[in-house]
Amino acid sequence: MAHPLIEELTLEEKASLVSGASFWTTRPVERLGIEGATLTDGPHGVRMQTAGADHLGINAAHPATAFPTAAALGSTWDPELLEQVGQALGAESRALDVDVLLGPGVNIKRSPLCGRNFEYFSEDPLLAGELGAAWVNGVQSKGVGASLKHYAANNQETDRMRISAEVDERTLREIYFPAFERTVQQAQPATVMCSYNRLNGTFASQNRWLLTDVLRGDWGFEGYVVSDWGAVADPVAAVAAGLDLEMPSSGERGPKAIVDAVRNGTLSESLLDIAVSNVLSTHERLRAARPADETPQSVEQLAEQHHSLARRAAAAGSVLLTNEGALLPLDAENGGKIAVVGEFARTPRYQGAGSSHINPTRLDDALTAIGEATRREVVFAPGFAFDGSDEETLVAAALETAAGADVVFAFLGLPDAEESEGFDRTHMDLPANQLRLLAALRGTGAKVVVVLSNGAVVQLGEVVGNADAVLEVWLGGQAGGSATADILFGSAEPEGRLAESVPLQLSDTPAFVNWPGNQGKVFYGERLYVGYRWYDTTGRDVAFPFGHGLGYTTFGYSDARVTVPDPTVAAAVVEVTVTNQGTRAGAEVVQVYVGDPVAGVDRPVHELRAFAKVRLEAGESRRVRLELDERAFAFWSPNGWVVEPGEFVVQIGASSRDLRAVETITLDVPAPEPELGKEATFEEWMQHPQGAAVLGQFLSGLGEAGAMWRDPETQKLLGSMPLRSLISFSGRTDIDGTVAGLLNEVDKAAK
Repeated sequence: MAHPLIEELTLEEKASLVSGASFWTTRPVERLGIEGATLTDGPHGVRMQTAGADHLGINAAHPATAFPTAAALGSTWDPELLEQVGQALGAESRALDVDVLLGPGVNIKRSPLCGRNFEYFSEDPLLAGELGAAWVNGVQSKGVGASLKHYAANNQETDRMRISAEVDERTLREIYFPAFERTVQQAQPATVMCSYNRLNGTFASQNRWLLTDVLRGDWGFEGYVVSDWGAVADPVAAVAAGLDLEMPSSGERGPKAIVDAVRNGTLSESLLDIAVSNVLSTHERLRAARPADETPQSVEQLAEQHHSLARRAAAAGSVLLTNEGALLPLDAENGGKIAVVGEFARTPRYQGAGSSHINPTRLDDALTAIGEATRREVVFAPGFAFDGSDEETLVAAALETAAGADVVFAFLGLPDAEESEGFDRTHMDLPANQLRLLAALRGTGAKVVVVLSNGAVVQLGEVVGNADAVLEVWLGGQAGGSATADILFGSAEPEGRLAESVPLQLSDTPAFVNWPGNQGKVFYGERLYVGYRWYDTTGRDVAFPFGHGLGYTTFGYSDARVTVPDPTVAAAVVEVTVTNQGTRAGAEVVQVYVGDPVAGVDRPVHELRAFAKVRLEAGESRRVRLELDERAFAFWSPNGWVVEPGEFVVQIGASSRDLRAVETITLDVPAPEPELGKEATFEEWMQHPQGAAVLGQFLSGLGEAGAMWRDPETQKLLGSMPLRSLISFSGRTDIDGTVAGLLNEVDKAAK
């Protein structure tokens, strides 16, 4: 529906409204009371710059809470917590007069090398979509818009402004679209941000199928589409495709090109009207959602409350990978010396580099937090420098410091220079000087706990081999240091579960031979087989599987049951009793995977289709109920989503490889009717309900040749040949006409 002011706007004013006024603001039209809006970077904090606008986090910004990055928040598997974080981000956005916060990033972690993986939730679209929707709902509850990004197939930084992601539609629909689809349909973000890259040869910013047919037509998106900053190559083609707002300002280049195109007839003014209406209506809805008499609290007023939330979120997203002999949690009151080694302990790496860089309201370091959390003696040595200098001296000093210690906390990870927006990694290794330090510390005889700070997974063979416990804290935000101390001494539970698989080595990863592309294209040759879908389907060993994570208690699963209320409808209910078998409270993530062992297309051995995070007191049991809808059983076909009748395997467990119960169900849904076309094979004709009868009549008219083709052995030989090829053997000359006639008979029979 056109906005009421459309008729009063001049062509020049309309064109101005679909191009930014500055780096972070949209243009007003003062004579009609149209206000400009302010957009600014997220997604783990509000980066409202004070001056000198940029898109790479170079210039200063107002202080704001730096929450854990998406790598950590994804590992929480906790939509309720994500909504709370979103509410806090929305409140700080209001405090800083921000109308739209750019986030969340729900792109799939196709490869562990992507430099922006710290900003993305998961390798799995269901998990990414559920968390993205919760984040958006939280932010928008404060009358602030979210900007779902980066749509679509933005899975690498290498050549990101030009690269064409070559992806088949089934892979897009099943892997790279669902997180966007779920977030749109569950949360209706105010904006969706198009990505820089091309998709199958067409820039995302001017891809009408992507921005209009799928986003609006299939999913019902109601907000406006904004470009990533600098993603518009052709402003006229962008408006025609369904892009509503180019950011940042292109001066008068974009508006002038649009005005000229409307006047010379190469752009319909009705398409421009749609874009303007989308922008104006969305901004009005956001402002209308704010209480008229509201006086937003300042960031300073919110700081303490939000820091506490950031601390809780950091612990919830920390993943305890190993814990030999139940070394953790450590006794805070009794025991010998604790040696803290590693520069990260006093100089925390708590966020990623690039456009999401936050100026935190405060910053906790783990070294100080550990000293405050225990009465035991705590000593420290940096052990390494981020630039690799003075290695021998620093290692020697660390060994001297660790001498006689009961436990060594080794803080290792990736320095800022190793991963960032703007470039991809070339390997998965931790810095060599850190690994040498760890091996030397192992030789002291002390128990060794490794605490990892990194935005994407790293190779862990040497780490696990030289440690008694490994705690992955990711980039845990401004309160990550205190959260780490909470976990180490047991005042908080490590609640995280892996939102991405940890491979043994880079060459095991599914995109290894198709990364990062060349000559302007990157082929998604692994198709659906991303992350655990690849590792589990191929039976490939991993360091740690998707969904894995230990706590300080254990959980039992019992009385699992999968019921199908109506076998003719693709839906099921999963129930299982989860019991906390330990002596302290804890959290478990119940994961449900579905497999289709006999399918008409290739499918992963199983896929995550439901999950729930459950917190239980010691000894407590709870019945967990999860519902599986039609999409849990479906795959994408040329005719849309399809569920085939037959058996499905439903698995319930604590990771993709820790499956505690397996049930087989049968769905008696209608079989999808195959479609015949000009290229259909002889076998496809013979298997088609109407096609077989039509073809049978045709073969009867061919005499001896037709009888031969009916022979079962001959059919095996000829089955994969297109029918048109067989017809050519019969001596007919009008092959296309014959096939068209047969197809016409099939259509008549179907009616």
